[in-house]
Amino acid sequence: MGFILCTVVILFAGTRLSFYSDVIAEKTELGRTWIGLVLVASITSLPEFINSIGAVTYAGAPDIAAGDLIGSCVFNLLIIAFLDLSHSTRPLSSIAKTSHIISGGFGIIQLTIVIAGLFLGKNILRFGWVGVNSIIFILIYFVSLALTFQYEQKINQKNSQQKCKLYSDITLNKALIFFIINAILVIGSAMFLPKIGAEIADITGLGQTFVGNILIAISTSLPELIVSLGALRCNAVDLALGNLMGSTIFNIAILGIIDLFYIKNPIILVVNQKHIISAISAIIMTSVVIISLLYRADKKYFPLSLDGVFLVLLYILNVTCLYLTR
Repeated sequence: MGFILCTVVILFAGTRLSFYSDVIAEKTELGRTWIGLVLVASITSLPEFINSIGAVTYAGAPDIAAGDLIGSCVFNLLIIAFLDLSHSTRPLSSIAKTSHIISGGFGIIQLTIVIAGLFLGKNILRFGWVGVNSIIFILIYFVSLALTFQYEQKINQKNSQQKCKLYSDITLNKALIFFIINAILVIGSAMFLPKIGAEIADITGLGQTFVGNILIAISTSLPELIVSLGALRCNAVDLALGNLMGSTIFNIAILGIIDLFYIKNPIILVVNQKHIISAISAIIMTSVVIISLLYRADKKYFPLSLDGVFLVLLYILNVTCLYLTR
């Protein structure tokens, strides 16, 4: 019952959040990609942040935290397939901006460093209890935001004469107020989802790595799913993709931030190496998205485009590998 109630609130508030995000993107002229990457992704990823902080500080479960963050990256990429399925005749990648490749590329770099850290183990460089990799995660996040902003500004200058105002009847102040109200509703409801997922985990008796990567990751990624679908209904494709690609790099940045709270050791030393499975899956899935954005297929011959099929199959493979190695 609690899960259903939280879902209904997120469904309502998430849809409105998408709408007012699109209004803000128009009013500020920052572009849907950048607003999705920064503003929307940070809001929808806050459940992962809060859940991960709690997992390492109160629950003493760093595996749950790492699994939630890395697993959410994989699930966020699967959401792109859901968006493609709900879109009409053209593949989603054919109408989205190529600027998403920037965040996708940085996401691959972050995930590769995650894998390297898990392989290196005790040999990893550190400052006190914080691993150097954690500092790099955070730096990469801000660099990706800066480069995407610069790229968006160039595109906006070239297309300045082609802009069409859709929300002339809504002021920026009104959009910001309603954005904040709906963001609070989404975050507040999503905060209860990990606890519900943990209760399910206790009943099923599955391991922390599997639970974190699958159950908790899905529950905390529900805001990304709802908000992205809402953005698609507003015809804001770049806002939706910016949210999902931005959530990936923000999640790995969170992995760096929670290292500050886990004062025993660099967190990468104490988590299970099985997280490499999800990290590799996320890298391959991101590569599929990048290729599709570059290739830009004109048609899809099935309800789901070819890149969407690959994303679904890779997610299923990821879940299967995690289950078999639980």
